Amino acid sequence: MQKTVAVLGGGIGGLSAGYYLSKSPQVSKVVLLEGGARCGGWLHSTRREDGAVFEHGPRGVRPAGAVGRNTLNLVSELGLESELLPVTYDHLASKNRFLYVKGKLHKMPSNVSALIRTVPPFTRPLLLSGMREILVRKGKEEDESIHAFVSRRLGTELADIAIDSLCRGVFAGDCRKLSVRSCFPPLFKAEKARGSIILGMLLGSGGGSDIPPSDLARRAAKESWAQWSLRRGMQMLPEALEDVLKKSERVELHQHAPVKNLNTTGTGWEIKLEDGATVKADHIISALPATALASALPSAAQPLSELLRGISSVTVAVVNLEYEGSILPVTGFGHLVPSSEDRGLLGIVYDSVPFPQHNRAGETTTTRLTVMMGGAWFEEVFGSPEEVTEQRLLERATQAVSSHLSVTATPAWSLVALLKDCIPQYYLGHWKKLEAMRQFISDHNMPLTLAGASYDGVSVNDVIFSGRTAAEGLVGKI
Repeated sequence: MQKTVAVLGGGIGGLSAGYYLSKSPQVSKVVLLEGGARCGGWLHSTRREDGAVFEHGPRGVRPAGAVGRNTLNLVSELGLESELLPVTYDHLASKNRFLYVKGKLHKMPSNVSALIRTVPPFTRPLLLSGMREILVRKGKEEDESIHAFVSRRLGTELADIAIDSLCRGVFAGDCRKLSVRSCFPPLFKAEKARGSIILGMLLGSGGGSDIPPSDLARRAAKESWAQWSLRRGMQMLPEALEDVLKKSERVELHQHAPVKNLNTTGTGWEIKLEDGATVKADHIISALPATALASALPSAAQPLSELLRGISSVTVAVVNLEYEGSILPVTGFGHLVPSSEDRGLLGIVYDSVPFPQHNRAGETTTTRLTVMMGGAWFEEVFGSPEEVTEQRLLERATQAVSSHLSVTATPAWSLVALLKDCIPQYYLGHWKKLEAMRQFISDHNMPLTLAGASYDGVSVNDVIFSGRTAAEGLVGKI
């Protein structure tokens, strides 16, 4: 039976769901509804006339694993291969990653010799923690905070400094509240399957999706890519998807179409938009943030709305800076800052190192940096996101660059973006909420599928894959 499927939300998850659905003959019509003026969600690049590119959201994608292969396959299908900017594992941006601890930059160990020596800011060789980890007994809990899990298996020092910083870099979140089971499923599964994360990584812990690699994904593996971006910024990816959808006869794409409420009819849905228009659909794939979906659902789905409201998100201030000349004291990807050092400042990315192609064209050298601030600590440090001024965020960012990197110059150009509620937080017990949501949907035969960053992973790869999984749940393998 051919269906009309409505996809709510035109971020990368919704666009992906729409794209995969549009490839299936089982769907007669796809209606994609985006509330704002542009599609692409947090994948947002500023492109200046002089060729410079600045990212406000994700700036590089990892090709690793099934979900990484899936994204590269998509890039290949969209004909974007010639636009790729790969960064290999032997590049300085991959080898040199720093932590800012006790007022100093420390290079993270990136080879075996660094693991067997004591490398500051750590007080013992990391290899010792690893050897000890193999002997630690398996945990009994159904879930655990990332901090508790790593402390138990690898020691508190690693949890307090490295893992705390990593969770701020990836989730802009607090590792003492985030769930290891939902944020780092491979670590959780490795302990369950092998009794050790190190053995689990060496021997594998089973499972994982089977995504056959395209020629591009094979090339990435052969050339050992650590990450990649696109010549005109990451926004090229949603733009290419939007382009394909607009050309498809079976797809209607609407912008400026915020959803007001959803009502079930006997056979499907009636979707009321803010402007009073109504869209009918047999099935909905929601790629909206969980809380946005919660407020649109009918009152009969109250228990589902409550569960959805339980998934909160954090706000991140992203400040792009451009300096004249080459101003960095070190070369690398960037540095992260543990919460014990500075609660408001998450880290600084040295964008010009991995992607010099995004610097402005011309003879003179420039350095592009991005300062990330806030996250789980936003309100505590900056107050309400509604009231904080761009000036205050810019001052805080430039002050961090000068104190962390000894930069005396003033930026030649800057841009402040406040990304409200941009990263969902998978707190302890997140998996149980998801189970309960999906159970409710199934028990009530609701023609609804959940996709997007609120549920099964916040990375670009995870969100694209969630769009694919949602589409395949309706029409089978694509």
